[in-house]
Amino acid sequence: MRRPLIAGNWKMFKTVREAIGFAEELRNVVKDVAGVEIVVAPPFTALHAVADAVRNSNVGVGAQDLYWEAEGAFTGEVSPGMIKEAGADYAIVGHSERRRLFGETDASVNRKTRAAIAAGLTPIVCVGETLEERERAETLGVLDRQIDAGLEGIPAGQAAGLAVAYEPVWAIGTGRHATPAQAAEAHAHVRARLRQRFGADVAARCRVIYGGSVKPENVRDLLASADVDGALVGGASLDVPSFAAIVMAARPAAL
Repeated sequence: MRRPLIAGNWKMFKTVREAIGFAEELRNVVKDVAGVEIVVAPPFTALHAVADAVRNSNVGVGAQDLYWEAEGAFTGEVSPGMIKEAGADYAIVGHSERRRLFGETDASVNRKTRAAIAAGLTPIVCVGETLEERERAETLGVLDRQIDAGLEGIPAGQAAGLAVAYEPVWAIGTGRHATPAQAAEAHAHVRARLRQRFGADVAARCRVIYGGSVKPENVRDLLASADVDGALVGGASLDVPSFAAIVMAARPAAL
């Protein structure tokens, strides 16, 4: 059985002081939760401080992005090694906001994913369609393209350890979310594509999580599908009670 993964993407919110306070409160609230992998992804400025605040707890830390080079003249970028040294074990790659606002491509997602793996980070690779693509019935083709290009050249053994986050772009920050049936269809398709590319064992082990206006009120229905292995949470991850409620809902005993 795949262990559910609940990851909170804080985006450009929380100062270092706010992030530490959140992390300390969260670790106390979820300290007895078993069977769920819990991750928070603060801004780069707070990575090290949050990693210290949750050390020796059941809360992990991830970065919201990374660059694929180890070092060099890349003003403003942060390398996988820097992220790892700061205390992170995960890295979000190819989030729809990175693709839409900052021009990231499937090729750059591939380079970042491979660099994250090489540095010992677990990538959370984001895929998903825009509203226009869904209305043109192109969702499944978009997912195929993003998976094929984003995971190009990654060995099966490494693909099994990463997570794929299906996030319909039209549901990011809009308050809308895919229906459980829409999420189940997309997740089943992602897993089928992983099976085609990497084999049945990898497809069975790789976690496919849902992202897109996940809230305590809808998470249980979204997680009801056998192919939905957790959630990438945006706005609801900024509040300890709401994020903790999502974590609690993901416990195997609660589903």
